[in-house]
Amino acid sequence: MRVSVPKEPTGRLSDAWRYCVGTGRFELALRRDYQDSLATVQREIGFRHIRGHGLLSDGVGIYRPYEHRGARRVHHSFTYVDQVVDAYLDLGIKPFLELGFMPAELASGDQTVFWWNGNVTPPRSWPEWADLVRATISHLVDRYGLAEVRGWPIEVWNEPNLKEFWAGADQEAYHRLYELTAHTVKEVDAELQVGGPALAPSAGDWLLRFADFVAARDVPVDFVSQHAYTSGSAQHVPFGTHQRLAPSSRLLEQFAGPGRKLRGTALAGLPVHITEFNSSYRPDNPIHDTALNAAYLAPVLAAGGDLVDSFSYWTFSDVFEEVGVPTALLHGGFGLLAHRQVKKPTYHLYAFMARMGDLLLTRGLDHLVTRDATGRVTVLAWAPVDISGRDASPTGHTVRLSIPLDAPQRTAFALRSSVSEEAGNAWAAWSAMGRPRSPDQRQLDLLRELAEPVRRHQALPIAGGRVDLDLTLDRHEVTLVEITAVADETPPWWDEDRLLGTGREER
Repeated sequence: MRVSVPKEPTGRLSDAWRYCVGTGRFELALRRDYQDSLATVQREIGFRHIRGHGLLSDGVGIYRPYEHRGARRVHHSFTYVDQVVDAYLDLGIKPFLELGFMPAELASGDQTVFWWNGNVTPPRSWPEWADLVRATISHLVDRYGLAEVRGWPIEVWNEPNLKEFWAGADQEAYHRLYELTAHTVKEVDAELQVGGPALAPSAGDWLLRFADFVAARDVPVDFVSQHAYTSGSAQHVPFGTHQRLAPSSRLLEQFAGPGRKLRGTALAGLPVHITEFNSSYRPDNPIHDTALNAAYLAPVLAAGGDLVDSFSYWTFSDVFEEVGVPTALLHGGFGLLAHRQVKKPTYHLYAFMARMGDLLLTRGLDHLVTRDATGRVTVLAWAPVDISGRDASPTGHTVRLSIPLDAPQRTAFALRSSVSEEAGNAWAAWSAMGRPRSPDQRQLDLLRELAEPVRRHQALPIAGGRVDLDLTLDRHEVTLVEITAVADETPPWWDEDRLLGTGREER
């Protein structure tokens, strides 16, 4: 059946998908591969904020206690902070600050998380924690200006409802941390945005108890944050993990959760930021590298902005070391980009979204249609994903649209860009190469070339102010079609037959 796309926009397409993107720990931004990758992402996608762990951890070196003349003192150093934030701003992206983890010498215990040992215990000195927060935020305001930093959301900790990220998943201790931190931020400036609690999925009543606590204590909260993943229990193999996935619609259900739970509470109506989301929560799950991941997430990007103020893909790059240094170029990392700027199919899903118009014409289970101010129509279409088995997803899925194109011309130019199991798929090419762990320069160049979408074009007749578009999609294909009316400037003497000198001579 052919879908008739409305002529008039039904609204504006939300760009909540572009508000923020995730990153590996803070100091990784000092690396060349990281900055080259972020430059690529910003050039072709253009995220507005970036969020990651470890701003206050030892690797960034802010908290520096010392003794002088018999007295213990604390020096706050921002050498690395300045370099990272300067690099971000130069690339057109602003921080979404996450305050964590605990400096080792300020920590009350020795429990850590990740290969790089982020300490997840409360401070042994609450006043020194407040001083650390105050000094950090004040420095950023002094260096970058109050008007600038007021636009940077400030999130308190990460997933405190998990014992791996907050000792004992102690909610009372987290409430104390949040209260002190939020008041300290507001002491710097009342209009700075502070929020949390950055909960992992399946948080139970944590969010409601948090809402009750901040309301009873009159603690400032400017936004609510939570995370969303759809993977189940892990099956571990050496240097990798495999997991079953729930349908991607579960991500949208998780996005809607905070707003639904907070109805009738003091936090109802606050902005909701999903500060991490992906299919799998593991940084070594090969699903992230596949075309399946792109097709699986396409309906989430198309509809997620109706439910939340932002949803942040975790992460933009495989420069990421939570479970250790990666053992191969493609290793199941979270990134839209593998190391060395090799693009994954999900990267192209985002790049396609970045090329769409902002006027929403229609949206369906397998397509999204927009128009921009110039009249250019863009169609994003995706093949349905069946997660019951590796080969279960269909091939040959069709999308048929009748698209309005209000133009006096008789012909439209359609440019189609596609990624699938066979096209624009670095994972498939790398697998066919024998999965080289450290590709040489020739292999890297080839992988980058084969990771680009397949592009084709066609002329479409305009009849009655409409064009008919028929798309047959390969398995796990995501495709973008850009349609513009043709202003034909072909000279009247042009004759295709004369290319080889066989046409009739002009007289």
